[in-house]
Amino acid sequence: MRNLVKVAVVAVGLVCAGNAVNAQQKFGHINSSDLLQAMPEMKTADASFQTFAKAKQTALEKMDAERQKKIVVYQEKAKTISESNKEVVGKELELLAKDIQEMEKRIGESQEKSQEELTAKRTELYQPVFKKAEDAVKVVAKEKGYAYVFDISQPGVVYFDGGDDLIVAVKAKLGITASAAAPKK
Repeated sequence: MRNLVKVAVVAVGLVCAGNAVNAQQKFGHINSSDLLQAMPEMKTADASFQTFAKAKQTALEKMDAERQKKIVVYQEKAKTISESNKEVVGKELELLAKDIQEMEKRIGESQEKSQEELTAKRTELYQPVFKKAEDAVKVVAKEKGYAYVFDISQPGVVYFDGGDDLIVAVKAKLGITASAAAPKK
């Protein structure tokens, strides 16, 4: 019986100690979307990515314009076919059709390559910005003693009530002033 009482006292003590530790943990939240929009590095990355994407799009459009010209030539040549020139024009049409098919193949390959390059460029430009924001959140959370920081811009957080918004402290850590942080509407 004495052992049972001792075990019960120890168990109650452990539960109380666990509750005390849980009560001391601090929860915070941040809207990473707002933070990223306020970062000058994000604006620079956006501009660089848009320029890169536009160059890829322009190159593809140029290739397609060349293909369209060949199609028009093919259609015009097809209108001139007659019994007397059937063999000569027929061979020219075959060559044009083959050229058009090859161009379409090259355009398809170029589109795939462009997508891969865009994905790589996106990673190259944005990953350092994401890392910098993440590192700043971690530093602020440690400095302020937060056990958990939730990103309320993500769909995984269904409800939050309480906790502290760390965005001001993180922006300060990144050197973002209130005037530079005003989002565009």
